[in-house]
Amino acid sequence: MAEHTFFGLLPPQATEIAKGVDDLFIFITAISVFFFLLVIGLMLSFARKYRAEKNPVPTDIHENLPLEILWTAIPTLILGVIFVWGFIVYKDMSAAPGSAYEIRAIGKQWLWKFQYDHGASTVGELYVPARQPVKIILTSDDVLHSLFIPDFRVKKDAVPGMYTSLWFRADEPGEHVIYCAEYCGTNHSGMLGKVIVMEPGKFEEWRSGKLDATATSNGENVPLDIQGKALTEKFGCVACHSTNGSVMVGPSFKGLYGKTETLSDNSKIVVDDAYIRESIIEPQAKVVLGFDPVMATYKGLVKEEDINAIIAYLQTLK
Repeated sequence: MAEHTFFGLLPPQATEIAKGVDDLFIFITAISVFFFLLVIGLMLSFARKYRAEKNPVPTDIHENLPLEILWTAIPTLILGVIFVWGFIVYKDMSAAPGSAYEIRAIGKQWLWKFQYDHGASTVGELYVPARQPVKIILTSDDVLHSLFIPDFRVKKDAVPGMYTSLWFRADEPGEHVIYCAEYCGTNHSGMLGKVIVMEPGKFEEWRSGKLDATATSNGENVPLDIQGKALTEKFGCVACHSTNGSVMVGPSFKGLYGKTETLSDNSKIVVDDAYIRESIIEPQAKVVLGFDPVMATYKGLVKEEDINAIIAYLQTLK
């Protein structure tokens, strides 16, 4: 486990991102303290030098152009450095590598539920491999939540009806606390969890069910995309949407994910997680050009876990 940083005031740095965030934080803190002391020092010095008994007649001070340029240029340069540095750190935090292992997270009052590609789901415990990029795709089942892992320096809101994401690469095996950083009701402070970082080999053993862990998946570890396929059959989706590219009542599922569709109002939209969810819950909101608005809503019938599984299935239909 990494040691606490900045005189023990900051949590351990458990990811490379944490180091970048802390370096920027320490730089901004140092600059702020330096200029605070400089301004206070100059203020006290001038108050003493120009006090009434030593300077009974106020000195007529005229402008000093070089000084004015200097005190404008230096803060501008410092702010420019902070902006560029902050943008680089933000970009590194926001753009997950394409090879990142995806896990879906659902915030609920008052717990975190995680769904894995092999079909397992865990509550309150997030299992991830060490030294490998992991992308968490977030949504909420009720109100606004926020997944915060201080040791990783990552935080992202889980918004009802939307999908957001964060990513990290944990340095070493260990455990790290998860908080909800957005007030979400009476038990907000108790909405805790933990990240369990494993060696890659151990993680693969956990995925295969060889390690004892608190994972459930409706009895067996049915892969998430297979669960999604079963759900499209259960809810009758395949009666109107083909999986082989042929046109039926609705657009074919084959090659649908990631495709740019033209809507009935001639606007265009990329078929992503948010669009698929909206099409299930509010099917009349965005109708594809050439198709009639005949699909019924599945609001109240389909759970967030089900939508995640259906999305995973559609991603496989290339």
